[in-house]
Amino acid sequence: MADKLWTTIKAEIDEQIMHEPVLVSFFSKRIHQHESLESAISDLLASKLASDDVPLSTLRQLFSEALSSDPAIMQSIIADLRATKQRDPAVRAHADVLLYYKGFQALQAYRVANWLWHQERENLALYLQSLISVVFSVDIHPAARIGSGIMVDHATGIVIGETSVLEDNISIMQGVTLGGTGKISGDRHPKIRSGVLIGSNAIIIGNVTVGEGAKIGAGSVVLSDVESHTTVAGIPAVVVGKPSGAQPALDMNHDLNTQD
Repeated sequence: MADKLWTTIKAEIDEQIMHEPVLVSFFSKRIHQHESLESAISDLLASKLASDDVPLSTLRQLFSEALSSDPAIMQSIIADLRATKQRDPAVRAHADVLLYYKGFQALQAYRVANWLWHQERENLALYLQSLISVVFSVDIHPAARIGSGIMVDHATGIVIGETSVLEDNISIMQGVTLGGTGKISGDRHPKIRSGVLIGSNAIIIGNVTVGEGAKIGAGSVVLSDVESHTTVAGIPAVVVGKPSGAQPALDMNHDLNTQD
């Protein structure tokens, strides 16, 4: 699966070089010098997050170790990349997602931080979280559980708390917060089921469940459970209709029309 996608990405880059020779060196460094998608993404993320404290070579090795140790990470990366290509009409090629889309990049860096967290290397996981937040303006706690086929669109300002759970095939727009109330400890963050679409700047607070195939309107504040296959909007959010499809995350229709 990874080999097939990598072949596609290399072919896309070959085509792009013909149209923009100025980027030949960039494309060579990021794509052509690598034998696999695993190598390319490890090097790319390391180059984005390297610092004086943890240099590029160390981070590259760390990312490579995570991807080789847990094949599920690579499977999720592929699913996320394809999801972004399929759902975002601005995406021209798979290579664009890999090279330029910070939401995708931040999510994959989180996946390595999550791997570190489960290796009982919490300090390094939290350090990586802080780097991701600074570089990508995306703050995901490494203990959060996030499935595959996730599209993080634009990404700026997204916050996902420690005990959040996101299932597969979810789409999240910029400025979304999955937060706790700040008054309790323990399991205190939202649970987002599969197929959910979360509009820009929506805030979901507390240990609430957003049911499968639900749609959260932009700017909404969700303080209680949302039933499956319903559309909610407002402050606080209330039911305003039903999505037109079973998985709003896939069709990306943000219309709140109660007749849909």
